Amino acid sequence: MSGETNLDLLVADMCPELSPGFYAFCLVPEAELDQFPLADIEVLVRENEGITLVLAEAEALRYGFDVTHLFARITLQVHSSLDAVGLTAVVANRLADQGISANVIAGYYHDHIYVAAADGPRVVAILKASA
Repeated sequence: MSGETNLDLLVADMCPELSPGFYAFCLVPEAELDQFPLADIEVLVRENEGITLVLAEAEALRYGFDVTHLFARITLQVHSSLDAVGLTAVVANRLADQGISANVIAGYYHDHIYVAAADGPRVVAILKASA
């Protein structure tokens, strides 16, 4: 599996980047999933209770979802291996120390951290200071 596994290098090179705009976590019944084109979906998670979609704010509004709770997305630009141990824990602990809730979703190449919309810039600063 490609990607970095050395935790010290991962932390040093994480290069957190704040994505423009905000995102909403939306729950849909599996039977309704075909109403959402793949191009509109940032993240899809299948759970027993339903399908969680992470949508850009504009898409969530277009589909009529509640956008009361919006999230900023920070992408760690380091190419972390799916076998890497500890990066999520380091990030979560550093944010928890500051009272910030983090929802982490790992893709093949990068980790994406969703935090309350207002916390986005602060989270980038915290993670950059941690490197």
